[in-house]
Amino acid sequence: MIIVPLGGRNYKYLLAYTVMDLTALNEMGLTSGEVKVYLALLRLGSSKTGLLASKAGVSSSKVYKILDRLEKKGLVGHVLKGKVKNFNALQPARLLDYLDEEEERLGRSREMVEKMLPQLEKERVSAGSRSEATVYDGLKAVTNFFRNMIDELNPGDEYHVIGAGYGDVAPGLRAFFQAHHLRRSKKRIKLKMLANFDVKGKLETNTRFHSEIRYLPQYLITNMEIVLYRDKAFIAIFTRDPKGFLIESEEAVRSFEAYFRALWKIAKP
Repeated sequence: MIIVPLGGRNYKYLLAYTVMDLTALNEMGLTSGEVKVYLALLRLGSSKTGLLASKAGVSSSKVYKILDRLEKKGLVGHVLKGKVKNFNALQPARLLDYLDEEEERLGRSREMVEKMLPQLEKERVSAGSRSEATVYDGLKAVTNFFRNMIDELNPGDEYHVIGAGYGDVAPGLRAFFQAHHLRRSKKRIKLKMLANFDVKGKLETNTRFHSEIRYLPQYLITNMEIVLYRDKAFIAIFTRDPKGFLIESEEAVRSFEAYFRALWKIAKP
């Protein structure tokens, strides 16, 4: 239950929400502690740190650091009463100002990174000669492989997939592949896919664009998917916490491609 003050200490309080999803506050860059302190200040109005720490459920030693960060983000202010600081949450609309500033900052950072990319790619090539295998841990990392692949491939290029499916359906996986295949089709990148038998008729609709799909027999179904393009072989395990293993080796890709061709012959449209 969240109580939001209408104004100063002499005003009544308004019952604003019985349920509020605070995920957006975390996603905009506020830590869990910052969210707790900010919401506690909304409830309390002007407050000293001792009461604030108690109401927010954070330690007294941490509340000062949290308040300092919130002030720098423009979400909290303070006044001196005697020699004691009293803190106030600024109007919730300041959250939008903070988001605008973050977007502007990220825009500047993006421009700088874009200028750095050519040099960073040279560094990556140099480092790549020393390492041929990379582990990808978690949904974000695994899906980033597919994003990078689309960036690297040119219109008319083709990649191959063995064992396509959605595994144990990690949250967001199907939606990601729907967007991935839309991006692939817009770039006119071709796909030859050996999908698992159990997803026949259940593949995301964008998968069929610029692709040729066959289905593996039921006895070959696994949560493992192998993606092949150029000198890269990517092995993904689609459990609820996906993992991936990238091998950068022309010899390894040739071996997997021979496996792909053999399976292609026994797979059914």
